[in-house]
Amino acid sequence: MTESTEPRAVAELSPTERKAFFRRDAGVDAVRGDVRDILDRVRDEGDVAVREFSEEFDDVTVANLNVTDEAERAAERVDDDTLAAIREAAENVRSFHERQVPDDWTETVAEGRELGRRFRPLDRVGVYVPGGAAAYPSSALMGVVPAKVAGVDHVAVATPPAEELNPVTLAAIHEAGADAVYSVGGAQAVGALAYGTETVPSVRKIVGPGNRWVTAAKAEVRGTVEIDFLAGPSEVLVLADETAEPGHVAAELLAQAEHDPNASVVAVTDDEDLAAAVATAVDDRLPERDREETIRTALDNDASGVLYARSMSEAVLFAEEYAAEHLSVQTDDPESVLDRIDNVGSAFLGPYSPVAAGDYATGTNHVLPTNGGAKAFGGLSVDTFLRSSTVQRLTEDGLAGLSETITTLADAEGLEAHAESVRERTE
Repeated sequence: MTESTEPRAVAELSPTERKAFFRRDAGVDAVRGDVRDILDRVRDEGDVAVREFSEEFDDVTVANLNVTDEAERAAERVDDDTLAAIREAAENVRSFHERQVPDDWTETVAEGRELGRRFRPLDRVGVYVPGGAAAYPSSALMGVVPAKVAGVDHVAVATPPAEELNPVTLAAIHEAGADAVYSVGGAQAVGALAYGTETVPSVRKIVGPGNRWVTAAKAEVRGTVEIDFLAGPSEVLVLADETAEPGHVAAELLAQAEHDPNASVVAVTDDEDLAAAVATAVDDRLPERDREETIRTALDNDASGVLYARSMSEAVLFAEEYAAEHLSVQTDDPESVLDRIDNVGSAFLGPYSPVAAGDYATGTNHVLPTNGGAKAFGGLSVDTFLRSSTVQRLTEDGLAGLSETITTLADAEGLEAHAESVRERTE
């Protein structure tokens, strides 16, 4: 058993160890100074800066930043089975998000007083689709499809350049319905979408996951444009009891750990024997994984580990404070456990609900809050791409019925013209 997977008791964690679990650091602050420099140059120099950073960081000379035509033809280079999987996943994502579209409404709340709310999509948004160490066609579906379902007119995708762009990712971007695709990654992609360049038009909002450079860039441009949220490296917390299969728990930890060396993966159980079995299963399976070094580094992360609690209540309290991006509940009665947890990005109940199912095919969105963000907000959805406005219509009698309340409060605030705007109509 390696040191990184040696089971530890929740009750015996030191304050420093607890802080590492609950205040996960994605390394964003360490790069923010460099990111500001990148963004400044992209804002001032446009395409020239984007191309120079592509050569510096991606070791790629980008001839055409706009690769929309290549994305439209990408399906020709993808095998039939993969293309069919992309299309089925896209349809499932589309179907799930169509259920989220809100209806405009108006209602007569009192005689002469009608109130309502209406929803309108943003006109143009940018979706970041990661690349680099791995291809992420699934992230294209998760970002683009909800935007199009919401009614966004122009969805632009930025994805890192390569000597040969991954045709599966490009095909997924096209199948999802993107209107434009640009070969640019990292902080420079966020800058291009936020400020606009000669080739890349600016957008209203930028969404999608990325590495710490992308996350830091989104933090910096917030205010110039809107963003979804700051999503750091992937994370999973598995809650398990004695009924759980150790191999299933270990599989979840290994799957999320292969995303990123900074990923956080945790298992918490109320059964010390299960904790030991999970740790053994992780150690046994680790050498079999293709991305062994990435997984091993993630397991060594201070925010990763196999823990055992004195009771399921203690395990639940740990999970509530952890606020995991992905929560896997492998217990005898997972629904009752989930009922006790509010802070979670996406929950996966029972032994046959691997996180990978949500990553790719169930239709739920895999762009989710990390680093405790689930305490304050949810994942990407149709709502992300909508803005709402309220509407009111008052008749003469309706205004008369509210006039005393309005004028009294306006006078109390010293806003005489507000009060007079009502008296003008009612006296």
